[in-house]
Amino acid sequence: MSRPSWDEYFMSIAYLVAGRSTCLRRKVGAVLVKNKRILATGYNGAPSGLAHCLDIGCLREKMQIPSGERHELCRAVHAEQNCLCQAARYGIPVEGAVIYCTNFPCVICAKMLINAGIKKIYYAEGYPDELSQEMLKEAGIELVPLPFKRKL
Repeated sequence: MSRPSWDEYFMSIAYLVAGRSTCLRRKVGAVLVKNKRILATGYNGAPSGLAHCLDIGCLREKMQIPSGERHELCRAVHAEQNCLCQAARYGIPVEGAVIYCTNFPCVICAKMLINAGIKKIYYAEGYPDELSQEMLKEAGIELVPLPFKRKL
């Protein structure tokens, strides 16, 4: 029996976290890590205490908004945003951390990750957001595709 690498370990946790997502379109999970220690996790879903799309339906579907467009028209907080919010809520510094995401971050999340001082993004699946890629590269954040075969 072989042990998973650190990257496999953290990405498998990101997929496990994504299982808590309440989004009807795309389940996303993220894990903030520093020095091989988990700082925070996040999945996409409605803000705390608000109704979830699982319960009331998807606003984006009702409005026929294509994937990758009009991110502001959504009830969900993205997985990466929830990671940063959880760290902030509990006073956990994230500067210099890395993040493992099941999906490449959208431009809104990219801007937040840049300002939070995240130095590297591991991602398993793509996302149709060219501006996000451009801004992350311009900021000097290392982007590491990490194709992942779920073994859960």
